[in-house]
Amino acid sequence: MSTAAVVNPGPGTVYTETIVYSAPEAYVNDAPYQMAIVQLDSGRRITGRIDGERAAIGDRVAFTEFRQSVPFFRKQG
Repeated sequence: MSTAAVVNPGPGTVYTETIVYSAPEAYVNDAPYQMAIVQLDSGRRITGRIDGERAAIGDRVAFTEFRQSVPFFRKQG
């Protein structure tokens, strides 16, 4: 799913997640960081990063922004 196709993917639920400790060279300064597959309310799934507090499977998340074409989400409530 490209950022051109989806300007704002909207909120969703964490389908699965992991913490990246050994990051690709472009993101080595960000490690460790959380990645998740988010089941969007629209029914689609998107891979993105979780910003802020760690989210668990089943947690609700809200889209915050794209950074270098990567969607970022933040745990709700």
